[in-house]
Amino acid sequence: MVDFHADSDTTDIFVTKKVESRIIRSVVADSGTSTDANTASVATLEEAKRQKLCINWDSMITGVGQVFSSPKAFRDALHKYAIANSFMYRFIKNDGSRVTAECTVEDCPWRIHASRSSAKQKFMIKKMNDIHTCGKELSKESRRLASQRWVASIIKDKLRDTPNYRPKDIAKDLQQEYGLSLNYSQAWRGKFIAKKELHNSHEEAFSQLSWFCERIIETNPGSVATLHTSDDSKFCFFVTFHASLYGFEHGCRPLLFLDGLSLKANKQWKLLAATAVDGQNDIYPVAFCVLDSEASENWHWFLVQLKSAFTLSRAITFVSSSQNGLEELPEVFEDSFHGYSEQQLIENFKKEMDESWTQELKNKMVGHLKRAICACKVDEFNESIENLRIQSKELAEWVLGMEPEFWSDAFFKGLRYGHYSSGAAEIFNDWVSTRYEPSVLQIVDILRCKLMEMMYSRRESSNTWTEVLVPSANQKVQEEMIKARSLSVACSSDSVFEVSDESTNVINIETRECTCRRWQVTGLPCMHALAVLERMNGCIYDYCSKYLMTECYQQAYSLSINPIPDVGGPVCADSFHAATTCPPRTRRLAGRPKEKPAEPRIIIKRAVRCSRCQGLGHNKQTCKAQI
Repeated sequence: MVDFHADSDTTDIFVTKKVESRIIRSVVADSGTSTDANTASVATLEEAKRQKLCINWDSMITGVGQVFSSPKAFRDALHKYAIANSFMYRFIKNDGSRVTAECTVEDCPWRIHASRSSAKQKFMIKKMNDIHTCGKELSKESRRLASQRWVASIIKDKLRDTPNYRPKDIAKDLQQEYGLSLNYSQAWRGKFIAKKELHNSHEEAFSQLSWFCERIIETNPGSVATLHTSDDSKFCFFVTFHASLYGFEHGCRPLLFLDGLSLKANKQWKLLAATAVDGQNDIYPVAFCVLDSEASENWHWFLVQLKSAFTLSRAITFVSSSQNGLEELPEVFEDSFHGYSEQQLIENFKKEMDESWTQELKNKMVGHLKRAICACKVDEFNESIENLRIQSKELAEWVLGMEPEFWSDAFFKGLRYGHYSSGAAEIFNDWVSTRYEPSVLQIVDILRCKLMEMMYSRRESSNTWTEVLVPSANQKVQEEMIKARSLSVACSSDSVFEVSDESTNVINIETRECTCRRWQVTGLPCMHALAVLERMNGCIYDYCSKYLMTECYQQAYSLSINPIPDVGGPVCADSFHAATTCPPRTRRLAGRPKEKPAEPRIIIKRAVRCSRCQGLGHNKQTCKAQI
């Protein structure tokens, strides 16, 4: 029996155990006298299977001149060879150009050395002393240190076909097939490395994405899929589907949110996303890009690809955090408007608060900031700032120093239609499951599938609508209409009116403007405008933004994203030019990967029963019952 221990990065000791043929002889000899012949026969078959396996592994190392594809292939072969020949070894040198190993028993002359040939093309055994003086037999009590990567190489093929291959099943299979004993932790680490090699092989990712680009364009004509490789061997993969692009340009407001996301399912990759808002105020993904960092040059490349994908020319308002690519926007979209994300501003605002404040006070201060963000008029903005100043002058000055012209409706030149941040991070993380760590190709295809389902379900839902406005806008108009009936309207001209409530507001029907500025900000007539329209017997729908119409919403979801068959299947190496470009290199994240914790066990305690009165919750020492 072989007992495995997991190795560390600094310990290169590998211990192996050969299946002893005397076990087979013993079983066969005893089988004639044993009362349980079937058990002996099964044991004989299992041991014979293991012996046959060791015979195959005994030829993994043949001697000087043997060539391997890489140092890793040589180390894997050496490990199996050592198992078959029942000896332990340690690495003396172990790097990308040379590997030297010797027997761990003192004074044993066994030694092997392999390195690259002079042409730097082949990894070859240069020297080998195949003589053992240690006897090569190991006691059953000796503990073993085994290569995690070797275990991974054994289970990789099965893990590819069975993603839910459990560690305890891995340990059981290795015990039955190879006679190797692993505990749960060792099997888990072997599975983890195998998953990394399967799903995070960057060469494979680059190759598959090259193929996937062609498939996207082939199955979804008009889509844009671009794979870009930088000088430092890193790549960016940009995707926008024709259905999403058409829907944004013809059915969504000219408003885009730029977000840089770290997916919980695979933190090695970043996602840059450009998302819009549909007439129902739901998130509408337009384009995304998978890469390994949010570097400034990556944001610039993403924005350039986004602009080249658009077919219509119109002024677009972008909303982004000041750290995420906002400084790149003026270089690419010259006529656009740029705003700060409300979420990012509030997060920075909370960091500036006094830690001694109560949570109630902190929430109150955040409320003042939100009112300053949504303030349509300068007077409303100043009122919110004064409320902040009452509690903290420093915090009020900090808010004023954050350039309100980029985030407050009172000063912002673009149109955000009442939307100040996106929920892209939550949406995309909900879409990509954390139950397993997906590859880059799987991430992209999962997003495609979710977008395809979203387009279909919202299209089917909107086909049942009968109102001119989308449901959310129609409800808002009805609520404002109730307020409008109590307002007094005075006519100045055919298009200019004066409406009075607590204050006096001037409405210009022709230019669709109100001095309260809510009509301009939201795209829906405010209660002052509705009061005027009711007096004029005007049609409300003629004065609403077209992006809030049911017809425009249906146009946003009028096209479909088509399925892509054979995703994840074998990819022909001749169908793309991956060999001409180096795949990216990424480093392993520090620490053990975090996985979803198991549900806590509910422990039910036995109730205490009194032996005196038979009651529950006390014993006879504390019993107060009258008997």
